Amino acid sequence: MLRTAISVTAAAVAAMCALAACGPVQMGAAAIVGDQRISVASLNAQVSSLQSALQSSGGKVQLQFPKSQVPQAVLGWLMRFKIREQLAVRNGVSVTRGESQQALASIAAQARQSGNVQLADLAAANGLPPDMLPELGRYQAIENSIVSRLDGGTLPKSQSALQQLGQQFNAMQCRAAKSLRIKVNPQFGRMDYTQFSIVPAASILSKPAVPSTAPSAGRQFTPPC
Repeated sequence: MLRTAISVTAAAVAAMCALAACGPVQMGAAAIVGDQRISVASLNAQVSSLQSALQSSGGKVQLQFPKSQVPQAVLGWLMRFKIREQLAVRNGVSVTRGESQQALASIAAQARQSGNVQLADLAAANGLPPDMLPELGRYQAIENSIVSRLDGGTLPKSQSALQQLGQQFNAMQCRAAKSLRIKVNPQFGRMDYTQFSIVPAASILSKPAVPSTAPSAGRQFTPPC
């Protein structure tokens, strides 16, 4: 009897796993980016790290978004880092630890100049846990390398040329994100490809009874590239 019960339980677990694999997001995953899984456990750990940093600041650091959106903000950073890595792979970009550290130092210097703000505080206010700052440096270093290729090593001076350069970079990043076939657990929301952020999932009850033929002027939740 005991052996039968164990067999039935194992079969049930296997069936649940099979169903989870067939679903949009695997069980226990906050998101799936390409062949990489961002687990709910790892997300929760980073959320706790951010919350600890906010508490340690004694109220000095104020979030730039509602506190209820902390998990979405942190997940957004985790996904941006993976998208940027994919962008580097697609374009054959490799950055060194020194370049990453230099990029992070540059961001820190800009934060101090703009309002004597410490980078760790600025990061926490924007939903980035302090222990992920090295990844921010790498994130920026990859961008620096690609932009340098696009502009030939010299940033254009005109606003229109700068805007065109930005659009070109954003299109490349969008295509990199699209290639990853990103899936977000509806518990956390869905991907907004205009900001590479996590926004609330659409409510079925909020959908119009009759589909509109007019194009939407709002956010693009599917890749616009």
